[in-house]
Amino acid sequence: MDLGVWATWYDLDDAHKEAYLSWAHDVYLPYLRAMPGISWVAHYGHEGGGPQMKKLVKSVIGRTDADIGQGTQFVILVGAASPHTFFNPHIPDIVWPDGFDAMLARQRGRRAAILAEVHRLSGPDGETATVGGPPGPYIQMGSFCMSNEEKDFELGKWYAQHRLPYMAQMPGCIATRKYVGVAGWAKHAVMYEFTSAKARLKQFEVKHETHNLDSEAWHTKVLPFTRHTPGSPTIGPRLWPPVD
Repeated sequence: MDLGVWATWYDLDDAHKEAYLSWAHDVYLPYLRAMPGISWVAHYGHEGGGPQMKKLVKSVIGRTDADIGQGTQFVILVGAASPHTFFNPHIPDIVWPDGFDAMLARQRGRRAAILAEVHRLSGPDGETATVGGPPGPYIQMGSFCMSNEEKDFELGKWYAQHRLPYMAQMPGCIATRKYVGVAGWAKHAVMYEFTSAKARLKQFEVKHETHNLDSEAWHTKVLPFTRHTPGSPTIGPRLWPPVD
């Protein structure tokens, strides 16, 4: 069971990147994985997608206010049976081992959210998923709010009637997970898991986003009313655990 996710987006200065990533993969992330109640831990880098996604992102209304962290380069995802796992003990109250605080202070623009999964479906490559393990080798994960509650209903309708059924038949898709925010700025999040960067680019970005079968609903009822967090969607490979 992994219906709760603690997500942390952040940046690293070039001077600290190599040392931090080595420590995170050898020490910090295994430590998180060993904590009581934790199902899995995964670390992803952000690559930004291909030309079509970069064009789309320019039309996305982002959250740029200084009151939330602006980190975009990496995201750490921690899965648990319930989002309430992350409130007992409360994450900000955790006393880390010696040296952890200094290393974690190297995360710049840190932004965190606790998410609750509301729906999951498998794609054609769902058999490649590790049961009880972390998400797939390559993800696209968006986090956002809608401009008003009426648009929340439109968003739910669009996912249920258009996007989710399409992902269920998309080659290279392992799974799709839809979340709602329990804590943090974003009210919604969605994660698409892919077998590879190539599969995502060809099947999702080139075929689906370029020739969108539900373009009218997307462009008139959803996209103009979506407010994304900085850098959303996060698109990139799993850095830890290593992909076989």
